[in-house]
Amino acid sequence: MSKVINLRTARKQAARDARRTASAENAARHGRSKPARALEEARAAKAARALDGHKRTP
Repeated sequence: MSKVINLRTARKQAARDARRTASAENAARHGRSKPARALEEARAAKAARALDGHKRTP
């Protein structure tokens, strides 16, 4: 015997799954965690300080 499926619920679940996969793709493409952003900013600041430290004054 087959199982009875509520089509409205199945359609809503399919829409939720589609949104969830789309949001996961966007997060992977654009999103970074706060510690990752802070680490990148710290590395950029350190590189800028190192570059400024090697400048010659005219």
